[in-house]
Amino acid sequence: MKIDIKWKLTIQQIILGLFLVFTGCKSSFLDVPPQGQQKAVQFWVSESDATKGLNAIYANLRSYPNVAFAPIALESMGSDDAEKGSDPSDATFQNDFDNFTATSTEGQISDFWNGQYQNINLCNQVIDNIPAIPMDAALQARYIAEAKFVRAYSYFRLVRAFGDVPLRLAIPKDASEYNLPRAPKAEVWKAIEQDLTDAANVLPQSYTGADIGRATKGAAVGLHAKVSMYQANWADVLTYTTQVMGMGYSLFPNFEKLFRVENENNSESIFEIQCELILGNPDASNSQYSQVQGVRGVVGGGWGFNVPTEDLVNAFEPGDPRKEATIIFRGTTTAEGDLIPTTVTNPMYNYKSYVPFKDYVTGYTEGCQQNVRVLRYADVLLMNAEANAQLGNTDAALSSLEMVRARARAGNNAILPKVTTTDKAQLLTAIYHERRVELAMEFDRYFDVIRQGRAAEIFGPKGWQANKNEVWPIPQSEIELSVGVLTQNPGY
Repeated sequence: MKIDIKWKLTIQQIILGLFLVFTGCKSSFLDVPPQGQQKAVQFWVSESDATKGLNAIYANLRSYPNVAFAPIALESMGSDDAEKGSDPSDATFQNDFDNFTATSTEGQISDFWNGQYQNINLCNQVIDNIPAIPMDAALQARYIAEAKFVRAYSYFRLVRAFGDVPLRLAIPKDASEYNLPRAPKAEVWKAIEQDLTDAANVLPQSYTGADIGRATKGAAVGLHAKVSMYQANWADVLTYTTQVMGMGYSLFPNFEKLFRVENENNSESIFEIQCELILGNPDASNSQYSQVQGVRGVVGGGWGFNVPTEDLVNAFEPGDPRKEATIIFRGTTTAEGDLIPTTVTNPMYNYKSYVPFKDYVTGYTEGCQQNVRVLRYADVLLMNAEANAQLGNTDAALSSLEMVRARARAGNNAILPKVTTTDKAQLLTAIYHERRVELAMEFDRYFDVIRQGRAAEIFGPKGWQANKNEVWPIPQSEIELSVGVLTQNPGY
């Protein structure tokens, strides 16, 4: 029987180039030793080993399959907000996701799949091995909870993208446990919710010092709200969002500035993938999230992929300042003083992934210091508004919606009228619109439209087909490795 080799767990694989050690400063949270420099030794025996194992999880979250081409392809390209960009002849495979012709052999599909299961593998190692380590009991419980949060996040991305997927919640004990079939998505959702419940019961609401950026109680509860939203469990969405709304988060006053490096992990941040430019360690400064989306053709920019569409430009109401804070237009100057030449390749770029060109350091990845915003308080408010609207609580829905619009309006002399409709359909349409313009270019729009039941209408002109494109194909390489145990999604 063939066995997927990524589940062969050796000490060398556990250690190889991923482990970090906290020493009381931010860079130590992110500083990854070059591959091959740590020797294979007995592991999972001390608190230090537990810390390294957990930090490996956070390090892998910013890896290429987690933040670069693969998520752009599966989580952004299909939407009406983004298109390939860059030079027309560069990475043309991304167009296959834009027009829904991607097949099961496309490399980005297997990269995305493998990236999530690499996260899950590292999480399972922590969850299975740390309980036996003699260490501080509270810290031990917190480490396991952090791992469960990341495992839930990775399964959320998998089930959203593929539907039924193999559900691996422990390190395989023997060969019979390597080759798992796809679990029904209802079972996967249930496992995700259990992990998030377990995590929320243990994790603190906040951290200080070097621990800032780790998963918190708010992250677990907020993600649980989103998981419930994708299952249309509106009472649960309302419960979880209301809980987060009582945890002290607040909208950052300046929408454009909340995405800048100096404002990472701010009052609106619920969970961010932590990235950093660590002088003297280019290998650790490895996030390519900003690089692949940066302005093409300028020093300190990037490759120019995943660019906004004209349809997105037109979606913003007149005077909405979020348009200029979301989209970098060719021939303009950014708020940070970078002139975008009229000669650059594309007419528009993603402002939310932008790092000022002056911060580029030769020999390092452009924009590697930019954190990836995974969950923001604005998203929670809009989930709360949608849940209230679905449940008939019109006044509460309007209140949460207005909080988001008021931030966009404040200090910009923007004419954004309050939404006042009490008609449920009209109110939901307004909330859907607000999700689009507030969360644009943050990898939510595509799956948002699908869960709302509007994909045939909105994406149909691009080639989206009902009863097929709700999910992407299972990687053909995984089906072959499983000797047919894994089955393909319909239509592929």
